[in-house]
Amino acid sequence: MIPIAVPHQDRPKSIVRRTPFPDSGTPPLVPPIVPSAVFIARDADHMNDVYEGRDRGFTYAREGSPNAELLAAKIAALEGADAALITSSGMSAIAAIFLGLLKAGDHIVASDALYGRTSRLATQDLPRLGFSTDLVDATNVAAVERAMRPATKLILVEVVSNPLLRVVDVAALARVASAHGAHLIVDNTFPTPLALQPLTLGAHVVFHSITKMLAGHSDVTLGAVCASRELIAPIRDVVVTWGLTASAFDCWLAERGMNTLELRVTRAAASAAALADALAAHPAVHRVFYPGRTDHPDHETATRLFGRQFGNMVTFELNGGRDAVNRFMRALETIPFAPTLGDVATIISHPAVTSHRGLTAEARDALGIREGTIRVSVGVEEFSALADEFRAALDALG
Repeated sequence: MIPIAVPHQDRPKSIVRRTPFPDSGTPPLVPPIVPSAVFIARDADHMNDVYEGRDRGFTYAREGSPNAELLAAKIAALEGADAALITSSGMSAIAAIFLGLLKAGDHIVASDALYGRTSRLATQDLPRLGFSTDLVDATNVAAVERAMRPATKLILVEVVSNPLLRVVDVAALARVASAHGAHLIVDNTFPTPLALQPLTLGAHVVFHSITKMLAGHSDVTLGAVCASRELIAPIRDVVVTWGLTASAFDCWLAERGMNTLELRVTRAAASAAALADALAAHPAVHRVFYPGRTDHPDHETATRLFGRQFGNMVTFELNGGRDAVNRFMRALETIPFAPTLGDVATIISHPAVTSHRGLTAEARDALGIREGTIRVSVGVEEFSALADEFRAALDALG
C-alpha cells in the first residue's frame, strides 16, 4: 500500500507544543510527581529573579525540583535543621559534604567503624584530592581528641555503627570538634531523627541514606544533608555542579514512605529488642549486638541518647563461621539475604561479603566483624512468625 501524504497545511500545528498544566481551585491531596527537567519563566528578568532568590521558583532540575524540596523540608523538620538538601544517594551526600567543606591539605578524624564504602572514600579516594584521614575508635572520646591536628576540619561518625551497632557520645564529640574549630559530621541513618536529633546535641551536619529506614521500602536510592543555611550553601553548590541530583520519582516515593515512618520504627524496634533476646538464648549463637541489651558495650550511652528507642537493627555471630552462615540462610524460608536495610520486611545481610567486603580479612577481624557475623534489619512483620522462622533456621544448624 502506498502511504498517503498529509498536506503540510492540514497537520496539527500544536502537536509539539507544551500544553499548560490545568489550573485548579482544588489541589490534589497527594503531592504530584514533577519529572520536568526544566521550568518556565516569563522573561529573562523573571528567571534572573528566581536564580537570585528574589522570587520563588525552579529553573533546572539539577539545581532543585518540587519533589526534592518537599522531601527536604520534611526531613529538615524532623532533624530540627534550618535547611536540608536531597542527593542521589547516601554516598553522594557524604561526598558532597567532603567536597563542600574541605580544601586540599585538610585533615579528617573518622570513626574506624564506618560503613565500608564511606571508609574507602575517606581513606583511599580523598587522599588523591589532597585530603588525609585518620581512623580512630569514636566511642573513645579521648582517642578522638588525641587524633586532632591543626589541619583537622571534620570529625566523621555514625551515631550507630554498621554492623556492630557501636554508639558514640554525640555531645562529647561535638565539644571536641568545636574546641578545635572543626565540624562534627554525623550519619544518623540507623537511629533516624525519631530517636535522635544530633544537631540539638551540637553536631554541625547530619546526613542520611534515605534509601534505608526513612523511605522504608527498598525502592529508592537517595541521600539527605541537614545543617545550618551557612553550611548547606557550599554543599549545595557541590551537588549542583557535580550533578549529584536526586530523581523526582525517588523523592516522591520517599516522601510517601515517610508518612508511615513512626509506625514502622516503633513496630520494628519492639520486634528487634525481642529478637535480640531470643537470639542470645540460642546455643547456635556466639554473641548478639543490640544497644538495648545490658551486655552491649555502649548500652549506657545508647540509653542516654535514645531512651527506650534502640532501633530496628540487630547483629549476631553464629558459631561455625561462613559454613554456618550459608546453612542458616538456606534454612530461612521467607527472610531474604540482601545488601540493604530499613525495609518493611525483615532482611539479613553478611557484612564480610557486602558492606565491608572492601576491607581485608585482618581489618574486619580487628573491628570484630567475623565470617559468622549476620546483620538483621527487622521489619514490621508479626513477631511470633519472625521468631519462629529464626528459631527453626538456627535449630537446623544442629
